[in-house]
Amino acid sequence: MSSEICESERVQTRGFFYGYLSGIGVTCGAHRLWSHRSYKAKRPLRIALMIMHTMAGQNDLYTWCRDHRIHHKFSETDADPHNSNRGFFFTHVGWLLTKKHPDVILKGKTVDCSDLLRDPVVRFQRKYYTYMYLFWCIFLPIWFCHTILGHTWGDSFIGMYGRYIVSLHVTWFVNSAAHMFGDRPFNGKIAARENQMVSFAAWGSEGFHNYHHVFPWDYAISEHGWKFNPMKYKIDLCAKYGLAYDLKRPSPDLIEKVKENSLKQANNIHPYEKPHIFC
Repeated sequence: MSSEICESERVQTRGFFYGYLSGIGVTCGAHRLWSHRSYKAKRPLRIALMIMHTMAGQNDLYTWCRDHRIHHKFSETDADPHNSNRGFFFTHVGWLLTKKHPDVILKGKTVDCSDLLRDPVVRFQRKYYTYMYLFWCIFLPIWFCHTILGHTWGDSFIGMYGRYIVSLHVTWFVNSAAHMFGDRPFNGKIAARENQMVSFAAWGSEGFHNYHHVFPWDYAISEHGWKFNPMKYKIDLCAKYGLAYDLKRPSPDLIEKVKENSLKQANNIHPYEKPHIFC
């Protein structure tokens, strides 16, 4: 019995590691690099991030980044693919289960994504995404755990699909919980919020969503001084070895000025008109 428990724990640990790699592809790649151009990357790094993003199984880079750019431009409107005004379930996963609102398609065409298609790495993944998804996200982790590491097919299947389900929900919580629960120190007029639970679950900083919607071009996606930010450290490490460059960050003074202006605006609102803030 104890050996079975140890076997299961080893599979879970390897599933966590695979999920962590896929998280790098989503946060450092799809989000910070391709969606927001918060830094630039040499081709070897872009290829590695593309593969890790494919491991996450969250659609191809072009589609992921296009939807995210539309979300930022039309946040909390009918043109937002995962409009939080339509409720928690919709913004968490329901938007993937229904047809897109006509405004998402119509206004989405006004969002320029031509830079994505100019990148041969993005084009390659988009062209062969179905095959790459089946290999990197589905087949490889199960085959590796069974054939190379010697786990049973059942344990390999459960462990690797467990990490897939968890990683999907972590990303979805950024869209849902980080738009509904938390404070709004940078802009009280938008739905995006600071949610530290989401930040910890999403590898360090993705839950600083109010900040992110005000400074989407910050490669760290968090305030100066926030210590737990492993994805930022990975980009910094790549920059140290010349794989990443032109890292963008707002100055601490600019961040403080934005917070002060937001506080002044909040204090000028009539008490009965102030938006409720979830803590």
